[in-house]
Amino acid sequence: MTKLAEEILQQAREAGLRITTAESCTGGMICSSLIDIAGSSDVVDGGFITYSNFAKMQALGVPKELLQEHGAVSEQVARAMAEGALAHAKTAQVSVATTGIAGPGGGGPGKPIGLVHIAASRRGGETIHSEEHFGDLGRTEVRRQTVEVALKLMQTLL
Repeated sequence: MTKLAEEILQQAREAGLRITTAESCTGGMICSSLIDIAGSSDVVDGGFITYSNFAKMQALGVPKELLQEHGAVSEQVARAMAEGALAHAKTAQVSVATTGIAGPGGGGPGKPIGLVHIAASRRGGETIHSEEHFGDLGRTEVRRQTVEVALKLMQTLL
């Protein structure tokens, strides 16, 4: 994962882009994977850890109605998180957002443990989405795999 993070930082640097994250189930792991690399401050703007629905609404501007209609673990909310991160991080041009069910509890009909929605957005461009079904691999592994997929998704927008 370090190699992937280094590649992302270099690509963003070469393109003159700054990055922000909006993380729920990953709790800052994506941003941490980037800032673990020396010199990342010229690319990483910062990150939002929005674990609760209230935090998603307050910090990122995710509409309450969207959360009520689709639930926090949904494509619609992941997209709103990624776009909200760009709206609130004024100097970033690329964002990535995660929302999911890492377990061991929390899963249910239609939203099993290991379901994660990831979205990446580029200012003035598109927002892309990936729905992942990692399965009940354990909390740590679901979160680790989410970070890897999120970094790769973000990389496609650089």
